[in-house]
Amino acid sequence: MRAEDAAGASAPRTPAPLTSAPPAPALPRSTDAVLAAGTALGFLADLLLADPRRGHPVAAFGRAATAAERLLWRDHRGAGALYTALCAGGTVAAAAGLSHAVRRSPAASGALTAAVTWAVLGGTSLGREARAVGAALEAGDLAGARERLPGLCGRDPQSLDAQQIARAVVESVAENTSDAVVGALVWGAAAGVPGLAGFRAVNTLDAMAGHKSPRLRRFGWAPARLDDVAGFPGSRLTAALAVLAGPDPRGALRVLRSDARRHPSPNAGPVEAAFAGALGVRLGGTLAYGGRVEHRPVLGAGNRPVEPRDIERAVRLSRRVGALALVVCAGGRLAYGALRGGTTVVSRPPAGPRTARPASGRRRAAGEGRG
Repeated sequence: MRAEDAAGASAPRTPAPLTSAPPAPALPRSTDAVLAAGTALGFLADLLLADPRRGHPVAAFGRAATAAERLLWRDHRGAGALYTALCAGGTVAAAAGLSHAVRRSPAASGALTAAVTWAVLGGTSLGREARAVGAALEAGDLAGARERLPGLCGRDPQSLDAQQIARAVVESVAENTSDAVVGALVWGAAAGVPGLAGFRAVNTLDAMAGHKSPRLRRFGWAPARLDDVAGFPGSRLTAALAVLAGPDPRGALRVLRSDARRHPSPNAGPVEAAFAGALGVRLGGTLAYGGRVEHRPVLGAGNRPVEPRDIERAVRLSRRVGALALVVCAGGRLAYGALRGGTTVVSRPPAGPRTARPASGRRRAAGEGRG
């Protein structure tokens, strides 16, 4: 054996360092951007398409909830709580399942968000129905206005004159700006598709069963209270934006501060008070609703009575509030994502270690072969 081969055979072998694939590049976090973009697309779809005449998902949910009420109704709060949990909880679970199924595809996730946003928003249909009643009133068609009013609210139209119908429409536009637009956007920004669908389910259940009629006084307690909780953030944002976007911010703030708490509804009160002050009109008072007469406090007592022309002003204010709410909610979600961390790492399968044979080992093997 040659000296150099013997030295190679006796020298200790130092293993080559293990090498692996380079780390994956950090990419911008896409979840928040996809949610914001999908929400904006759904909002635009509502502006352009409004609600479908047939096959609306909310109407399908209403039919299912009606069937569930027939099966579960008991004159007891517990039965109403079970009904609410099954209907609202089932909707949230289904929406969460769909979101989970498409979570790996930004395109599919954005499309799902846009579709659900469009389905739960009702701002364009709200304005369309309100304008139809207003046009009938301005044309002197009281019978036509009475016929269209149930599309906006559950009041008894036959007992209302033209001024009372106009007041009912403005109050409905104000309240539904929160329920049909802003509240859904708030919950969508907070919880994505499950938040959008869950809020609309709770709001629909309250409209169906949350009345104080003898049959629903106990059974409807749970959906009514849950709707109060779910509607709280949206109603406050709606009131604040009505103050900012209305023609009379000082008047809106004054009525909001003085009269909002006097309304029997914790969420309708701030919204209707802000609209009353912003438009310079008087809302509230006596109304017939669901077979009973209510005497509600007057909001903006120093303002003038509502006129038919105020319906168009209320619709325009509602649309401005909805657009601002989209900016606030989508922008807030993007800002939250940026503060939360900003980037996420795309995972890749780890590459196997690659070990290089030392040169001395190769010489050793060659030397042994020649020995």
